Amino acid sequence: MPMIQTKTNIEISNEQELALKTALGKAISILSGKSEQWLMLSFEEKCHLYFKGDNSSPMAFVEVKVYGKIDYTQANRLTGEICRIFKEILSISPDKVYVKYEEVEMWGWNSNNF
Repeated sequence: MPMIQTKTNIEISNEQELALKTALGKAISILSGKSEQWLMLSFEEKCHLYFKGDNSSPMAFVEVKVYGKIDYTQANRLTGEICRIFKEILSISPDKVYVKYEEVEMWGWNSNNF
């Protein structure tokens, strides 16, 4: 049950959003037992983001929330893939992308908790 939330300071076109959805849907399988089948995504564009006191270049803050434990090596690979995806689709330099991981012990879905 992964969730990937993205905040960026630029506009995302419908075509770019669809490309991000597709690419992140494939990328999540880097994490053991995770797939697009359970992936939820959200995109917030035109956020007021600053990095190093500056907001003049495109940037993104990406949060990856996962039910259960996250393997460090797999997360490292996923970070690389997320940075590649955001560079390719939104022209955001990898050094302007933060990726935060969160392991969640309890996750609710369909009126129950896991």
